[in-house]
Amino acid sequence: MKAHMHDHRPRPGSETVRLNKSTQYALQSMLELSRAGGEPRTACEIAARHDVPETVLAKVLQQLVRAGLVRASRGVGGGYRLARPPAQISVQDVIDLFEPPPPHEPSPWDHRLPVETDEPRDRLRDLFYEVDETVRATFRSVTFDTLVR
Repeated sequence: MKAHMHDHRPRPGSETVRLNKSTQYALQSMLELSRAGGEPRTACEIAARHDVPETVLAKVLQQLVRAGLVRASRGVGGGYRLARPPAQISVQDVIDLFEPPPPHEPSPWDHRLPVETDEPRDRLRDLFYEVDETVRATFRSVTFDTLVR
């Protein structure tokens, strides 16, 4: 009889953190531009490579330009490039543009507020807040340079 190992990691392609489509397209675009090594990439090229609607991707790229993460140039040899080296752009920098921040509710972990309750639901809320902060810290620590090496 064959023993089955239980691997709790998600299958490749399955979602463990839910991000909206714009965020996913932005992250794919940033990876593509990081891999390009400073060479311009058009919205059409990025869209085709990642099977993304070009009109939607163009809007995402414009948001990245307005945020100062990407530069756009027109004409022959034009396209999109990173505005700074990929080692200076974190995954969280991109996520922050497209995902609303989680609401912060007062909790016993907030040292500015008196602890009034120790209800299990408060402890559970605090746990989820801590997990969210850990995920955000991880995304802040990972740059696009790290991802394309």
